[in-house]
Amino acid sequence: MTHIGTQYIETDRLILRRFELSDAPAMFANWAGDDEVTKFLTWPTHADVSVTEGILSQWVPQYAKDDYYNWAIILKEHGPKPVGNISVAHCHEGGDIPEIGYCMGKRWWHRGIMSEALGAVLDFLFLQVGVRRIIAKHDVNNPHSGGVMRKCGMKFEEIREKAIRNNQGERDCACYAIEAGDR
Repeated sequence: MTHIGTQYIETDRLILRRFELSDAPAMFANWAGDDEVTKFLTWPTHADVSVTEGILSQWVPQYAKDDYYNWAIILKEHGPKPVGNISVAHCHEGGDIPEIGYCMGKRWWHRGIMSEALGAVLDFLFLQVGVRRIIAKHDVNNPHSGGVMRKCGMKFEEIREKAIRNNQGERDCACYAIEAGDR
């Protein structure tokens, strides 16, 4: 595995790029300030754009690290403002197994955008970074997230009872994984 950090990725409809401090208003308006979007996430809805600015002021310096992977999702037809986020939320087993997390503004749900972003990140991590396995999980009451994982070739592994704490409390989660060569 060779860490190379968050790199620019382009697909047919998307640009995945590093966040910039100037993304705060769009991030807040498009997803971070929306209770419906953050319902199943592990961080609370941002009360105002200053919270989003604070988060981005923590994220942006992290790009100096080769093992930091966090992309703003840009829909080309929408312009340069981000509509969502996809990142390596955690690394397991000594940093060798990344866990992917993602969210996107509800205006863009059910259009295949997150599946396109996840597929691009999976390909990047397997082909460019050289990881051998990637995992993801979702609250069992958020089945659309699992649909994104399955669409990208991730396979359901198990349900873990009360294994995550999100904005709904302690919850059961469905766990998915994909191995290098399975995509």
